[in-house]
Amino acid sequence: MARFDEVKELILSLEGDFDKFYNKGNQAAGTRVRKGMQDLKTLAQDIRSEVQNKKNTTEE
Repeated sequence: MARFDEVKELILSLEGDFDKFYNKGNQAAGTRVRKGMQDLKTLAQDIRSEVQNKKNTTEE
């Protein structure tokens, strides 16, 4: 569950930048949103790999 908490924290940390970009037109916030979303993608892929590895080791 620690990994799930990491995902939630990352998403919550981006909330202010989403607001600044979409509602206030702050272009620098858009750059931070893009970086945060890339980090989220990487984290999600890492979690996917962990789950697959755990699944494969328990099936043997």
